[in-house]
Amino acid sequence: MHRQHALQWICALAVSALIFLFAALPFEFLSFSAGGQTQNIDLLAGIDVLFIEDYAILGLLQIMAILILPGLILISILVILIPLQFGIVMPKADYITQFILHLLPWSMAEIFLIGVLVSLVKISSLADIAVGPSFYAFLLFTLSMSAMLMFFDEHQLRIAIQQKSRITQKPINASQSIQTTWALLISSVLLYIPANVLPIMVTKTLGDEKASTIIGGVILLWQSGSYPIALIIFVASVLVPVAKIVILCWLNYSVQQGHQQLNRERMRWYRLTEFIGRWSMIDVFVVAVLVSLIQLGNVMSIHPGYAAIAFCAVVIVTMLAAMSFDTRLIWHKENTPHE
Repeated sequence: MHRQHALQWICALAVSALIFLFAALPFEFLSFSAGGQTQNIDLLAGIDVLFIEDYAILGLLQIMAILILPGLILISILVILIPLQFGIVMPKADYITQFILHLLPWSMAEIFLIGVLVSLVKISSLADIAVGPSFYAFLLFTLSMSAMLMFFDEHQLRIAIQQKSRITQKPINASQSIQTTWALLISSVLLYIPANVLPIMVTKTLGDEKASTIIGGVILLWQSGSYPIALIIFVASVLVPVAKIVILCWLNYSVQQGHQQLNRERMRWYRLTEFIGRWSMIDVFVVAVLVSLIQLGNVMSIHPGYAAIAFCAVVIVTMLAAMSFDTRLIWHKENTPHE
C-alpha cells in the first residue's frame, strides 16, 4: 500500500510539474527598469540573449539544466509509472530508470531559482525589478518537482533494476576509476585558478566599466549589507568547490592505497560531495540571469567574464570526478591497486 501510494504521488506531482514548466515559458519572467529604459524577458528570450551576445555556452547550460533535462526526467518517470498503475511494465523500463538516475544530478531548476533570487537582491538597489507570471509558474514547477523527488526512492529503484533486469553489474576496474578521477580532479584544480583570478562579470554603467571577481562580488555584497547573500555566494562558489576537491582527493588516495578504515565515514563524505557539488552553479546562474536581464545599451549592461566559463567548467568537472569515483572500491580491498 505504501509503495502504491508513493507511486500515485509521484505521478500526480510529475504531471503538475510538467504543466507548470510549460506555463513558465510564454509569459514575462522578469523586468528591469533603469534610466527610463525597461527590459522585459521571458525564460526563452533570456536564454536567447545569451546566444545573441555570443555566450552560447552559458545559454546552452541554462536551457539544458532548467528546461530540457527536467522535462526529460518528468516525461521518463511518467512513461514508466503511468502504465505501472494499470499493471503494465513498459519495455526497457530498467534502461529508462537508469537514464533518469543519470540525468538527476544535472537537473538544476531549484539552483537556478535561488540564483534568480540572488540576482534580484544584487541589483535591487540599482533599478526597479518586477517578477512576472512565468516566475510564479517556474516557482510552482520547482516546488512540484522537488516534492516529487522526495517520493522518488532511488535505492528502491536500483534494487528493482538488479532483481528484474537482465543487465549485469559491471566488474570493478579499480585502475581506470582511480586514474580517471585523478585526471578530472587535476583539471578542476587548474580551472579553479582562472575561475577566481579572472573577472566573472563586467558591468558597464554610463560608459564606466567595472569588472568583478567571485571574491570581489562577495566583498561588495558584504559591504552593502547583504550578509546572507554574501555568505551564500561565498559558501557555494568558494568553500564548496574547494571542499569537494579536497574530499575527492582524499577518497581517491585512500582507495588507491587500499585503506580499509572509516569505510562508513568515507561513504558519508562521498554522499556529501554528491549533494553539495551542484549547488556551486548558483554563481553561474546569477551571471546568466543578470546578462539576460540587463542589456540597456549605454545606460547599463552586464557581460560575463572568462571566469564564468572557467567556474562552470570547475563545477562540471568536479561532478564528473564524483561520478567516475567507484564507491565499491571503498569496500573491496582486493580490487584496489597499491601504488
